[in-house]
Amino acid sequence: MDQDVSLGVTMTLTQAELPNFRAAGRLGDHAIVYRCYRKQDGGGFGNQADHPFAWGVLVYVDGQVARIYSARGLPREWTDLTRLEIWIRGQGFWYWWMRNDLEPLGHSPYQNLHPNINVV
Repeated sequence: MDQDVSLGVTMTLTQAELPNFRAAGRLGDHAIVYRCYRKQDGGGFGNQADHPFAWGVLVYVDGQVARIYSARGLPREWTDLTRLEIWIRGQGFWYWWMRNDLEPLGHSPYQNLHPNINVV
């Protein structure tokens, strides 16, 4: 099943449209950060076979779920949660929900990089 369908996405927005929706009072008060399949190469993790996932952002507009796209017409993606936090706070969100439906529970992709991380 298409991930947008399973997440209930009904529309898309560019990040440039966010301030206008916020000013009009149409933008929800929180965002959803979710794990998605990468559509773009690069981002410091150029090998998509080793790093197939990225993070995307959903917002609520008039109660409907909207996926954030870039001005170039591609879904916005982040491979670094620290940069994503800076971006999302810069868009005026004080809090957000996070979900990861794509990777198995009890497994951290960072265990290979940092073998001392314990997953409980």
